Amino acid sequence: MKTNFKNAFLFLSAIVLTTTSCSKDEETVSNNQEEILSIVDEQPNHLEGDCGYVDGNWSPTAVLSTTIGTSAETNFMNTQNSKIAAVWGRPAVPLRFVKDPSNPSSTFNAISYGSGKIYYGEAIYNAAKAQSSDNIVNAMILAHEFGHQLQYTYGLPSQNESTARAAELEADGMAGYYLRRPTGFNKTSFSQIAAAYEFAASIGDNCTTCPGHHGLSYQRRSAVRLGFLLGAYALNGPNFDYNFFYYYSGVLSGSYKQNAASSEYFNPEIDAYIRSHAEELRRIQSGEMSDEEYFNLN
Repeated sequence: MKTNFKNAFLFLSAIVLTTTSCSKDEETVSNNQEEILSIVDEQPNHLEGDCGYVDGNWSPTAVLSTTIGTSAETNFMNTQNSKIAAVWGRPAVPLRFVKDPSNPSSTFNAISYGSGKIYYGEAIYNAAKAQSSDNIVNAMILAHEFGHQLQYTYGLPSQNESTARAAELEADGMAGYYLRRPTGFNKTSFSQIAAAYEFAASIGDNCTTCPGHHGLSYQRRSAVRLGFLLGAYALNGPNFDYNFFYYYSGVLSGSYKQNAASSEYFNPEIDAYIRSHAEELRRIQSGEMSDEEYFNLN
């Protein structure tokens, strides 16, 4: 499944000042409909105003809401928020929805804030919901955004580059992990999530030197596949980070690490399992694997 949501999941880094004012002077980031599914760093004591203005990452006419769609849809998203957090052994973070009746397309975005909250746009929610009857795409996007919350909490990712690629690929992997976990979305076959993931990742982005680079499309495909494979085991945030970069270094640095088996996180059973898929992961990230084969992986 191909999409035309170009530049999806672009990384956005900004410092949003603590304030209780709703003046447009608060804006520190220009609104850009292509800057979607972002990370925003804030001072820990950031306060939400009581008026309609959200913050500089959204349209000036956007407003916050505690509901999205029907009551059943709102319950679904809130339940997913709690389940994602529980899978990682963490408390749920505040989840709010952003709406803008006067400029609906401006809410095609989801942002994970360093102050410990996620804002989720109505436009991207509706577009993702239309992809499947079980709303798995919205669950995947929310799991990706919560992955950034884990990164804030634990000081991850442990591997960094000159662009956002390492952090974004890891969040992709964390989404794949959640979709497999029995206490998460509980998808037992990768083919059940592969097409859904294409909503965000099939095109990747090709600006490899841009600060917000998320990885090429096939690198992102292999990241979510590795996360799904790791979903066979119960891991916390730091444990996942170790395993993700230990086995995903074929993308990040060109070769698998050979000297980290002494880590407290090293598990021979996981090692044997993931290495049995090493060639498969290499073929995905290099683009050698066909769409048909990728969409039919177990």
